[in-house]
Amino acid sequence: MKIDLTDTTSSKINSGLVEARRAIGTGAIGMVLTLVIVTDEGSAYDALKAAGDASREHPSRILAVIRRPGRSPRARAEARLDAEIRVGSDAGTGETVLLRLHGELASQAQSVVLPLLLPDAPVVVWWPENAPENAAKDPLGALAQRRITDAVSAESPVEQLGVRAASYTPGDTDLAWTRITPWRSMLAAALDQRRVKVASAVVEGESYNPSAELLALWLADRLNIKVDRVVSDGPGLTAVRLHTAGGDVTLERSDGLLAKLSMPDQPDRMVALKRRETAELIAEELRRLDPDDIYAAAVRYGVEKLHQDAPPVGHEFVDARTPAGQARAEQAEAEAGKPAAKTPSKKAASANRTQR
Repeated sequence: MKIDLTDTTSSKINSGLVEARRAIGTGAIGMVLTLVIVTDEGSAYDALKAAGDASREHPSRILAVIRRPGRSPRARAEARLDAEIRVGSDAGTGETVLLRLHGELASQAQSVVLPLLLPDAPVVVWWPENAPENAAKDPLGALAQRRITDAVSAESPVEQLGVRAASYTPGDTDLAWTRITPWRSMLAAALDQRRVKVASAVVEGESYNPSAELLALWLADRLNIKVDRVVSDGPGLTAVRLHTAGGDVTLERSDGLLAKLSMPDQPDRMVALKRRETAELIAEELRRLDPDDIYAAAVRYGVEKLHQDAPPVGHEFVDARTPAGQARAEQAEAEAGKPAAKTPSKKAASANRTQR
């Protein structure tokens, strides 16, 4: 069921939600949180689809905030709120409200959203694109217990990690971190089977891939080792090699679907490591609303020095696109008894940055 409201108010939207629920015979009692999506018209469809799919696991009230301030001074002066209410089959297992804020009202989104939050329920704010530099200090972010950004949508994804590190507040997270959950789980399980000290590691992935950078930082932080970051052709993350005295523990994925886990004195195993859709990532983030201390430690670990000439202890960035970086990559792989990673083309370096 859909209800369109033009030049409306938050009070009328709440009344419309009650009317729509009565019409289809459902209530708001089963919803567990309010998910606020801050987006634009171009990204709204994909974001709402992902949130709707995630609502099958987390029934929620979804508020999509779409700012339309207008270009001319006259248009900016005409403050107006238009809304579209969706319940039932049109809104997954919860209910969805599209809020289009026109004119000066676009800068006062928090005053529109606040009356529409579910009472006594957590609030999560998600910026699919164009996230603020400090999510916690954003007027909408200040309403939330959990704030989700996505570094991959930034113009400089790796540099965006530095912004996230500088402004981190408990409750912040990033989908670049969520994308490496299966990698972290698989590597942790492998080391549980083989309890040996890791001397160093290599993380291979596309250039400017924030997920690869976060995985390298996580390994350096948790294992207190040097981690070489080697650029590959992708897609996304392609390999992690943990160097130990008894041999390498390697998790390698070349097609974005299946990975090969290799361990000393054991047969190689093929494991599912598919690059996940946004709906799966959002569903994972909505499972926990407490601060993610592991993400905080990883994103802060030397991220501001990733591309400096003198890398911090425990992390070294190797850009294989440069002659010096290629030589360093070849040296690292020769020491591990593996062929060096190929230098990526410019086209490969800029493609496939959405999924990891």
